[in-house]
Amino acid sequence: MATTTEVHPVDEIPPVRQLAAFGLQHVLAMYAGAVAVPLIVGGAMKLSPADLAYLITADLLVCGLATLIQCIGFWRFGVRLPIMQGCTFAAVSPMVLIGTTGGGLPAIYGSVIVAGLAIVLLAPVFGRLLRFFPPLVTGTVILIIGVSLLPVAGNWAAGGAGAKDFGEPKNLALAAFVLAVVLGVQRFAPVFLSQVAVLTGIAVGLAVAVPFGFTDFGGVGDADWVGISTPFHFGVPEFRASAIVSMLVVALVTMTETTGDLIAVGEMTGRRVEPRSLADGLRADGLATVLGGVFNTFPYTAYAQNVGLVGMTRVRSRWVVATAGGMLVLLGLLPKLGAVVAAIPAPVLGGAGLVMFGTVAASGLRTLARVDFKGNNNLTVVAVSVAVGMLPVGVPTVYAKFPDWFQTVMNSGISAGCLTAIALNLLFNHLPGKAGSAAFAETDGLSVTGGEETVEKPRREIV
Repeated sequence: MATTTEVHPVDEIPPVRQLAAFGLQHVLAMYAGAVAVPLIVGGAMKLSPADLAYLITADLLVCGLATLIQCIGFWRFGVRLPIMQGCTFAAVSPMVLIGTTGGGLPAIYGSVIVAGLAIVLLAPVFGRLLRFFPPLVTGTVILIIGVSLLPVAGNWAAGGAGAKDFGEPKNLALAAFVLAVVLGVQRFAPVFLSQVAVLTGIAVGLAVAVPFGFTDFGGVGDADWVGISTPFHFGVPEFRASAIVSMLVVALVTMTETTGDLIAVGEMTGRRVEPRSLADGLRADGLATVLGGVFNTFPYTAYAQNVGLVGMTRVRSRWVVATAGGMLVLLGLLPKLGAVVAAIPAPVLGGAGLVMFGTVAASGLRTLARVDFKGNNNLTVVAVSVAVGMLPVGVPTVYAKFPDWFQTVMNSGISAGCLTAIALNLLFNHLPGKAGSAAFAETDGLSVTGGEETVEKPRREIV
């Protein structure tokens, strides 16, 4: 008798109706973040409205292409997991600095292209470092990713950073209503509807927002029906040494962030990320960044908010996110459709974001639950890493007096916390311990012993 090979949930292809609904949910979850980077950079450079619109459509197009490469993959490019790609916020400050000090967009794109090529070349090196990401480190990083994103959801819920009515009770009431709808659908609705609880909450929230005047569809009528991004629209790239150096620092930061996101999705989907697949995912990041420099947009990385959506909905198919990538390509080619999505009020996204980002943090706690915290220093590793990761989130100007390269690395709570977790894990669990340390007992959860065995044991149990 012929036997059929069981398909892993990551490789399953849901029906078309579900693909469309799940994919749209991913698009809505990341859209605000995706368009924020070109808006911030273009606004700081005082670009015209037409140029800003061009940056946004170019960004959406390359977001979609990058997501397709990451999810579907070809040759040694793409991790082939449900990973959504978008512009990294780590590059915003350096790009604004490059663009406003005489270099302009051509200097930005020259440095972006070089950074993308560097990521492609360094990907195998990062792949070999995966052994330094045991559950102790990955759980801590996932927890930091989720917690560091919560202020983003809070800003959305209050009306969006910089909004004139920021913090108005009506904004928070709309966000709370959307949150209640998401939770109610997830708890009481049929299985399929509960899996698109975020999409349902956004749709219901939008329906309520329209009659109360939260929405402005004025931009829809002004948008073009068709818009195609052409290579080097803003001029031939310029390769300036100072710009390239700062963007190479950004490349290292985004590789660290992407590594954490890929490992998080691997944990959630049950397909553990191996050194080779990690290198493939980072290569896709690098290729997407090169495409960004060519097609008038910026560096790309995995989007943590969509990692939370995977954990919340438990829909693990990479073809769902690939469908979302196709939708982004369509939005990039049809600016009028993009304008419709952009009209969704920030409080509606905020209510959904609270659930998604909280889910990421909870997934980190679930991973840390597998770690042995008795008779070792693992609790100290988690405590200090979370503290360092939350420092720039709670006090955004804490590193304002430091050099630009230091701010680029440490102003991202995700990269700061990730680097701290790696360093402390090496210190306590890889370097030789002091003689007789095993005789010490644990006191109030903060211990004085080392040893890699307590970290690697839970990892072997996972495998």
